[in-house]
Amino acid sequence: QVHLEESGGGLVQAGGSLRLSCTASGGAFSNYALGWFRQAPGQEREFVAAISRDGTTTDYRNSVKGRFTIARDNAKNTVYLQLNNLKSEDTAVYVCALRLGSWWTSPYTSEDQYNYWGQGTQVTVSS
Repeated sequence: QVHLEESGGGLVQAGGSLRLSCTASGGAFSNYALGWFRQAPGQEREFVAAISRDGTTTDYRNSVKGRFTIARDNAKNTVYLQLNNLKSEDTAVYVCALRLGSWWTSPYTSEDQYNYWGQGTQVTVSS
């Protein structure tokens, strides 16, 4: 059983930055692809960013390209999401996800491709 725990959310002004962290326990972290999703009030959960098992390939939703960066540190069992130049429309609960049985260089962008989910961390951007 894998457990994921996010941290790093908070309240920030538009144009500001945050770094989210997600630490995994209970599995062989380097074997898994990872992703970040978000859900705003009254909206469906949406894909934000993903990173492959070997860390060489990433993917992002168009609206965050150039502003958000996903990275992983296998020694710390942690995946990060750096959020820069935040906008009010980025306000949401950010949730990390983990996929078992991952190909080395594939990032995964669909919810149904992931097996484990964290509880989420709130990001609020004030304008």
